[in-house]
Amino acid sequence: MTEEVVESRLAGILEERLAEAEREQLGYAGGVTPQEAWSLAQAGDAVLVDVRSGEELAFVGRVPGSVHVAWATGTALTRNPRFVRELEAKLASHGGKEAVALLLCRSGKRSVLAAKAATQAGFTHVFNVLEGFEGEIDASGQRGHGDGWRFHGLPWIQD
Repeated sequence: MTEEVVESRLAGILEERLAEAEREQLGYAGGVTPQEAWSLAQAGDAVLVDVRSGEELAFVGRVPGSVHVAWATGTALTRNPRFVRELEAKLASHGGKEAVALLLCRSGKRSVLAAKAATQAGFTHVFNVLEGFEGEIDASGQRGHGDGWRFHGLPWIQD
């Protein structure tokens, strides 16, 4: 595929997700798969924002090139009251509140809450990365065996 075809395909994905989100009244721009998120970030069309706690990044792993803005902090996952201000500061050089931001958490649930809060604060293109970094808990009580960023073999590093 040519670069132009890839860019057109990626733009089409975002347009589809925006339309779906509007129809479903999600309260944010919609969801993208981990593979789509990686492609968009690599193409420079979006900023991947990890909203997990600092502890999760350090002990579980993180996506290279992503930026970090914790939605909640500490082991109790206390809501970060500065989330919106910190997100705006991290996205300032990428278009601020108009930047395409792809929010990633452990399973795709906290990032929905963060996307809704950002949208309510005036961000216009905030998407949730479906499945999250580790995915859902399976029947054995473990994550990462059926879905999630790492399950799909996408790039990640660990400190």
